[in-house]
Amino acid sequence: MSGIPAKQVLDQLSRPGGHQVLRGDLALVGLPGLVYTPASGLGLPAVAFGHGWLQPVTRYRALLRHLASWGIVAAAPGTQRGPLMSARLLAGNLRTTLDVCTGVRLGDGGISVDPERLAVAGHSMGGGAAVLAAAEDERVRAVVTLAATETRPSALDAARRVTVPGLHLAAGEDRIAPPVGHAEAIAEAWQGPVQLRSLPKASHLGFAEGRHWSELLLDGKGERDAQRLARGLVTAFLLRVLKGERQWDSLLDSDVKGAALTYRRAALARSGGISEV
Repeated sequence: MSGIPAKQVLDQLSRPGGHQVLRGDLALVGLPGLVYTPASGLGLPAVAFGHGWLQPVTRYRALLRHLASWGIVAAAPGTQRGPLMSARLLAGNLRTTLDVCTGVRLGDGGISVDPERLAVAGHSMGGGAAVLAAAEDERVRAVVTLAATETRPSALDAARRVTVPGLHLAAGEDRIAPPVGHAEAIAEAWQGPVQLRSLPKASHLGFAEGRHWSELLLDGKGERDAQRLARGLVTAFLLRVLKGERQWDSLLDSDVKGAALTYRRAALARSGGISEV
């Protein structure tokens, strides 16, 4: 375990990292959405992020910018915004986003992504779509979900085919996708190393930033505590899995206030692989 206390790691990783951040538009390469990158760097890790039902990608820009400040290219397709959102199509868009990140020199050409360091993530139905994408794409090395919802086709069934590490953050006050039938079930079906964290005070929309008219239809609203915990935990997990950075292990191995480690099967080994626990 890292010698740095978990709380100190969380405090550090929930603040911006040391990279200057550039913002771009995926529409320039044929796919609507946002991309945030470090100002420079070759062979960077990348994550494609799926939005929740009815949520614009702008509700996640602080998280995307934060990941970029820690050296991770973060892109979010702005597709499937209507009420008849298709998780299957969004999963395909996440895979296309990874194609863009690995196939196009970003920025002024001084930024590139390592195709061996790719992840998918998402909130709500976007989380379910991330699981679907991971089950179909061998390039994916890590998966993160925030208040994930079951989808059609089934994210729960897809989880049984995912063997890479997964981190699932469940909102304890989620009345749209209660953890017991959604995030918890997905975590328990996971075939790879997996962690489930419970944020007991968070609502379904707690991870989404700012305000939006969809709050009239959905339960909850953006919550700073949930977003701070998500920034720290997601950053630690992606840096550990995609880059092998081990100085964040104490946070990944421990309970922290507001985000208890409620389920874990297998752990990230110190060598970068997995070990049973």
